[in-house]
Amino acid sequence: MIELLSFINYLIQLYVYIILASVILSWLMAFGVVNPYNRFVSALAQAFAAVTEPLLRPIRNALPDFGGIDFSPLVLLLGCFFVQSVVIPNIAKMFL
Repeated sequence: MIELLSFINYLIQLYVYIILASVILSWLMAFGVVNPYNRFVSALAQAFAAVTEPLLRPIRNALPDFGGIDFSPLVLLLGCFFVQSVVIPNIAKMFL
């Protein structure tokens, strides 16, 4: 069971990297550093959106409007860190 929790922790860490990459790519596209009409960039942005949007959309609906600033990735990252540092270690303690 500990191996399964370790694997879940690894997947959450991978998801954190995907969230960060998605945020950075969206910034680069917004500031004109990267051409959003490039096939590779648009495919990468669509792939990141397909992976992150199912969890970001409910958070966006729950948060109030902050103008042009999107805090939903930050909330999702905090949730991932909470699961990694509190939930998974406590579940692991139950099986030791």
